[in-house]
Amino acid sequence: MTEKKLPLHLDFHSGLPIYTQIVNQIQSQLLNKILKPGDQLPTVRALAQELRVNFNTVARAYRILDEARIISTQQGRGTYISEIPPPEVSEKLRHESLSALTQRFIAEAFRLGFSEKEVSQMVRDSFKLNKEALDKDSES
Repeated sequence: MTEKKLPLHLDFHSGLPIYTQIVNQIQSQLLNKILKPGDQLPTVRALAQELRVNFNTVARAYRILDEARIISTQQGRGTYISEIPPPEVSEKLRHESLSALTQRFIAEAFRLGFSEKEVSQMVRDSFKLNKEALDKDSES
């Protein structure tokens, strides 16, 4: 159980608070099995220094994750990924991650000047293409 380096990618122009980006990315890494129960996370200070953000920003993200029982901070030992959360917590995390992803996508699309109609059409077209690809794979 060594301390794990977190590959976090922050977007300081997204409009999404940095602490929320940290929370969402840790949740996503847990759901995608990049992080596993028992993995040790960097200290708040170490992660803040690595990300070049304020200590309080990381502390807030860790507090949110701790309250959701995703991580556990043990005084003098460190911060660890908790055991697998109950299904209702996992489902809530999945929805929060999708919501954050959607918000980032829409904000970026609007920043690039696309209209709501263009974004909606692109999403519909992408769903159709993905469904067709899945259908082809299941026929093989």
